[in-house]
Amino acid sequence: MSKYYIFFTRDTLPQAEAHIVHDVNTANAAANLGYPAVLVYLNNQEKSFNPLSWVNVFQPQNPTKKLVKYYNIQEHLKVLPLAMPWPISSTGGKWTNVSTIICKYYFPQHIFPQTKILHTLDWNLVKTAIRSGIPVIYEREHNRKNNYEPEIVNNPLFQVAVTVADSVRDNMIAKGMPPNKIIKLHLSFNQSFLIREIEAANLWRNQLLLNDRHKLIVYSGGLYKFKGVDLLLEVAQQLPNFQFVFAGGKGDRLNSYRQKVQAQNINNVTFLGYLQHDQLPSLLQAADILAHPHCSGEAATFTSPLKFFEYLASGMPIVATEIPPLIEFKLANIIAGWCETDNPVAYARCLEQTITNYPRKVDGYRQQIDFARQFSWENRLTKIMSHVDKLFCI
Repeated sequence: MSKYYIFFTRDTLPQAEAHIVHDVNTANAAANLGYPAVLVYLNNQEKSFNPLSWVNVFQPQNPTKKLVKYYNIQEHLKVLPLAMPWPISSTGGKWTNVSTIICKYYFPQHIFPQTKILHTLDWNLVKTAIRSGIPVIYEREHNRKNNYEPEIVNNPLFQVAVTVADSVRDNMIAKGMPPNKIIKLHLSFNQSFLIREIEAANLWRNQLLLNDRHKLIVYSGGLYKFKGVDLLLEVAQQLPNFQFVFAGGKGDRLNSYRQKVQAQNINNVTFLGYLQHDQLPSLLQAADILAHPHCSGEAATFTSPLKFFEYLASGMPIVATEIPPLIEFKLANIIAGWCETDNPVAYARCLEQTITNYPRKVDGYRQQIDFARQFSWENRLTKIMSHVDKLFCI
């Protein structure tokens, strides 16, 4: 019987959080490369009351149309939603906790017998897998407080730990991870961002360039102050002839920013809210400038922002602040302007200069697109698998 390359995220889908986008796209890339990949995730509560779903578990299926559209999944990936029977919850006690039913029941009984290798950010499941004789690829995006168990990280089945930043790598080593088992890789972009969508991009420009404005500045990502959203609003006030568009955010945070620009009478800013990934490539390609205004601070030391690589793949000019994880790209031959962090005046000047130096091209800048190709999810996964024992490759 053939076995599977199993990916696991301890979340319900679909959601827009970066770590979930990472999990889905990593699994999707594996499937695109020909691995028999199955993405395991938590099912919606309303579908968890059928007892058959608790005992007849390993039934990989095609992702729903909603998931395909939400994440731009290609045609090869299979998914396996796990039902969480009542009263299981993330805040439950020892025997009614999500982690308990995943690590004590679902995986040992139903999924590990079908697993060739496991790939996850979930440390509890990593420990369960190693103790069950399953080889593991572990990913870590943030600093860790607790030490790693030596019997886990030194086990031959523990293949490789992947992180996105030098600071996280240093933290992992300090917490007991063997340095020779860690690799650092940036995050990536879905191959759909390479497809030119000229007509759809023009439609965005027709809809968004209002009041005789001719320059479109696009920001894609979470609506957080540390990501530079408030700074970009200050920049918008300095450049009233530019249209600023924010794609991302939801709920109270989105409403709060919409109320803020209304209260401050900033009339050249539009908040679109969260866009599904099938809409995002054309919006990025519609821009004159793609904004990456990340502020200084702790988060700036370990971020590997998804949007930066999606920006690169779009082929459009970028204006970015000089945060540590991106400094290496300042030295690369990409179409971008760079400025100090936390300075809206400097950012505004950099925007104006970059628009002058790099006018928008309908087809994008070819050197930008060619440079971006190395950061596809498929290339990232190929690098990860080069660190896996061939005995465990499928």
